Amino acid sequence: MALIAVAVGIFLLIKGGDWLMQAAVSLSLRFSIPKIVIGMTVVSFATSAPELIVSIQSALGGHPDLALGNVVGSNIANLGLVLAITIMISPIDVTKRFYTTDWPMMMSASILFYFFVISGNKIVAYEGAILFGLLILFLIYLIKLQDKVVLEDGLEEGAPMSAFKMTTLLLLGGFSLWLGSETLIKGAVSMAQSLGVSERIISVSIVSVGTSIPELSASLIAIINKEKAISIGNLVGSNVFNIMAVMGITSMISPVAVQDFGLLSNDVYWMLAISFIILPMVFLKRRTSEGKKRLRLGTIDGVVLIILYSLFLIPLLW
Repeated sequence: MALIAVAVGIFLLIKGGDWLMQAAVSLSLRFSIPKIVIGMTVVSFATSAPELIVSIQSALGGHPDLALGNVVGSNIANLGLVLAITIMISPIDVTKRFYTTDWPMMMSASILFYFFVISGNKIVAYEGAILFGLLILFLIYLIKLQDKVVLEDGLEEGAPMSAFKMTTLLLLGGFSLWLGSETLIKGAVSMAQSLGVSERIISVSIVSVGTSIPELSASLIAIINKEKAISIGNLVGSNVFNIMAVMGITSMISPVAVQDFGLLSNDVYWMLAISFIILPMVFLKRRTSEGKKRLRLGTIDGVVLIILYSLFLIPLLW
């Protein structure tokens, strides 16, 4: 039954990612919003919904390590696994916006989260409110900035789908991502618990990979549809949402305390390191097929990220 649950969960996640991506692209066309803004907001929030649901349920159910490990592990998996796979399949050219806005916000959120956790070995309601409040300010900033982004990224020509179809796909996509993640996680956790694995290990490995599958699905579909701006915006935005929305909302509902201190002595440092290393990777210019040099993430970067992710994960499961 656990294997069936995993298979059904993966199928629902893939379909949900497809529906969500179609709706997101149509939304950018309908309201003349740059696709990277859609990726950083609508797609990121929808693909972070599994982390939010799992973290709230875990905190309320008396499993804080599952909530914390889910966020930390998912952020590591989003870059070390999802981004790695994406750029190994198809290199991504990176715009100025990535290193002036998106990456600084992701690092700022990660560092703030780190200081909140180590200050008292827990995140309490007022700290969660600070995280969520800063997210709202960031979203307002994104909306205000969109005119400048249009000049840099441009908008794709085409006719958007009807409002009814777009709304239907958004709802179906979000629901499928939620149901698929729930099904997958229950199957995976059931398998892991039978092996006697701790909650922290489960959360930063199996659960975090499971809740990162929506990001992988959305990113791969974006690459297939040649919507790379959404792909990288989705991943960076998802990491921001995981910390500021998922952990912010969860800790406002119920304080989240660390129980397994391996999360503070190991996992959180891997999250900070992998988040940081993306920036120097971007500035290693590579010659394109047209003979031009651009800022980009490519195959070699993907291999390095996969190796780093393996170095993080293998000792936990050994």
